[in-house]
Amino acid sequence: MKQTIGLLLFSLPLIAQAQTQTPKPPTALKGVLLEQLRTTHNEKDWFVPANVAVEGLTAEQAKWTDGKGNHSVGQLANHLVFWNMQSLAKFKGEQPAKFDGNNDETFNSFDAKQWDALVRQLDKVMTDWEKAVEAADDKKIAENASTIAHIGTHNAYHVGQIIFVRKEQGTWDPNKGVK
Repeated sequence: MKQTIGLLLFSLPLIAQAQTQTPKPPTALKGVLLEQLRTTHNEKDWFVPANVAVEGLTAEQAKWTDGKGNHSVGQLANHLVFWNMQSLAKFKGEQPAKFDGNNDETFNSFDAKQWDALVRQLDKVMTDWEKAVEAADDKKIAENASTIAHIGTHNAYHVGQIIFVRKEQGTWDPNKGVK
């Protein structure tokens, strides 16, 4: 009985405090989508973002494959740049780059000589996505929410693959977020 009374007396101030706090307003759709884009780009959260995943990799390391038909980090980054640019152009009402429908080419057109430029391009297109979503009105966000959410999911999926390849290769530093 004494324990119950003690617990009740201990809990009363916490209950009163919780009742007097102003509830947080719900997060708007734009905020959720921006959070998805940022956490797959350069904000560390539940998983490692793209900028950290490709950080410090040489061109030689970026072209390495396991010899089992899996993509290299460079191929994965090239694929991400291609699809982010395609989707962003459409979102902005611009003409996307010509595409023949062969998704393999979005991976296979990677050139290790262009690695440093590709890393910068990945950062830029992800930044451009964030700026475009920030600038868009609620109607445009609502009309494109599914596409934007899929971009975030697609980015997260392939960033995970990049880290897996780096782990297989022995170039991943587990202190960056994935043990």
